[in-house]
Amino acid sequence: MSEFAGEKTEQATPKKLEEAWKKGQFARSPEVQTIFVMGGGFLAMLFTGQETWRQMGIALGSMLGHLHDVPLTLNAMQGYAINSFMVLGSCVWPVLAGTVLAGLLAGGIQTRFRIGSEALTANWERLNPISGLQRVFSARSAVPTGLAVIKLAVIMTLTYSVVKSILEDPIFSTVVDVARIADFMAGSSAKIIIRVAFALGVLAAADYGYQFWKTNQDLMMTKQEVKEESKNSEGDPHVKAQQRRKRQTNSKRKMLMEVPQADVIVVNPTHIAVALRYDRKSMKAPQIVAKGTRLNALRIREIAKQHQVPIIENKPLARMMFKYGKVGGEIPAQLYAAVAEVLAWVYRVNAYRYYREQNNG
Repeated sequence: MSEFAGEKTEQATPKKLEEAWKKGQFARSPEVQTIFVMGGGFLAMLFTGQETWRQMGIALGSMLGHLHDVPLTLNAMQGYAINSFMVLGSCVWPVLAGTVLAGLLAGGIQTRFRIGSEALTANWERLNPISGLQRVFSARSAVPTGLAVIKLAVIMTLTYSVVKSILEDPIFSTVVDVARIADFMAGSSAKIIIRVAFALGVLAAADYGYQFWKTNQDLMMTKQEVKEESKNSEGDPHVKAQQRRKRQTNSKRKMLMEVPQADVIVVNPTHIAVALRYDRKSMKAPQIVAKGTRLNALRIREIAKQHQVPIIENKPLARMMFKYGKVGGEIPAQLYAAVAEVLAWVYRVNAYRYYREQNNG
C-alpha cells in the first residue's frame, strides 16, 4: 500500500485551488487572448469601418494628389510624413481601441478579474538560466511551441489562398479611383481576418482545454495531503467561521420553510416575529417553528402573508417567546396562558381553515 501513498489521485481541494489562484496558477491560453484581440478589432472595423475607410480614402487621395507639391527637402518630407501618420492614426484609432479593450476582457475572463498577490511579487527563480532551459524544453512548453508552428502555418496558408484569389480581381487590370481602392482593401482585409479568426478560434479552444486539463493535473493531491489539509483546517478560525456561516444559512433556510405551516405569527410589530404551530394530536404544547429579528422578522411576515398565515401583534408575548423560546421547541410553560388566548382567537377567526387542516392532517 505504501507504494501508492504518494500517488496523486484526488482532486484539488477548494483551499488548494484558492492558493493556486493567488500564485497565478490557473488555466489561461495566449491563443484566447489572440482571438479576442482579432475579434475586437474586427467588430470595431464592422461598426466604424465604412467611415474609417472613407476617411482613409480621402486621406490617401489627398496625399497622392499633392505629392508633387511637396518640396524635396528634409524638413518638408518630415512634416509631410508626420501629417500623413496623424491622419491615418485618427482613422484607425477605433480599431486599436477595440483590440485593447478585447485584450483586457480576455485577460479578465481567464483570470476571473482577479489578480493574485503572489503572482505580482518578484520571483528570482525565473531568472535562473538552468530553470529557464528546463521550462523551455519541458513537456508543457512543447504544446505552445507546437501551436505556434501550427498557427503560423494556418495563417500563411489562409493568407496565401485569399491573396491568390484577390490578385485575380479586375481592380489590378483597370484604372479605378482611390475610394474604390479603399473599399477593395477593406473587403480583402475582412476576408483574411474572418478565415484566420475561425481557424485560430479552433486552436484557442483546443489550447485552453489542454491548459485547463494540465492545470488540474498539476494540482492533484495525494490522499495523505487531503487528510492533512482537512486536519489542519479544523483549527483554522477562518474555516470555522465559514462553516458556522454555512450552518446558520442552512438553519435559516430550513426555519423559513416551516413558516407556511404555522398557525399564527406573533410580532412586535416589525422588529420581532415568532411563528407558532400547534397540533393537538402530536404536540403536548405549541411549538416555535421560526423566529427572527429585523430582516428575518420581515421575511417571516412576508412568507406568512403569501400563505395567509394570521399575524397578530402582541409586543410582550413576542419578546418573551423570542428571548426564552427555541426554534423547534415548545413554548415556555409560563407563556401557556398567553399563547392559549392567541390561539383561541386565531381558531375563532379562522375556524374553517383550522378545521380543514386538522382533518386533512
